[in-house]
Amino acid sequence: MKVILVMAMTVDGMIAKSGDHFPDWTGKGDKRLFMEISKKAGAVIMGSKTYDTLKKPLPDRKTVVLTRNRQRISSDPRVVFSPLCPANLLKELAKEGYKEAILAGGATVNTLFAAAGLIDEMVLTVSPLVFGTGISLFAGEVDMSVELVEHQRLEGGLLCLRYRILSPDAAA
Repeated sequence: MKVILVMAMTVDGMIAKSGDHFPDWTGKGDKRLFMEISKKAGAVIMGSKTYDTLKKPLPDRKTVVLTRNRQRISSDPRVVFSPLCPANLLKELAKEGYKEAILAGGATVNTLFAAAGLIDEMVLTVSPLVFGTGISLFAGEVDMSVELVEHQRLEGGLLCLRYRILSPDAAA
């Protein structure tokens, strides 16, 4: 299964000012891009803090929320709360017929997938903002080599960067 990390970030690498910072700063071009990519994949994986900032499920997509809190359940069939590790979660999604999944943060979930070597691509939308402090793309040490495969300007001064994650063998 292909996993694509799709995130908006500031030019100083922040994905939010704080854990409850609603992503209303990312611009229309970024929101349109995220919707297009995530609807194509059909499944979006995120952490519980990220999900809680959204306030509602993403339409026309399965939303999988990684959480250790086994008390969290959803009455909405589009939302699944899961305690599974990233590899097992991807196996379950593949059994359901998904070929791609979008990784939508936050930093802790991004780090779990990166540490397990499960991210195939990154699509980063860089917004012309500087937060100075906040939440980085990853929440811990990550060792990945990437290759830029595409870049494009989006409306509002946004820059979209698409990277392929190189295997450790290819990076050496």
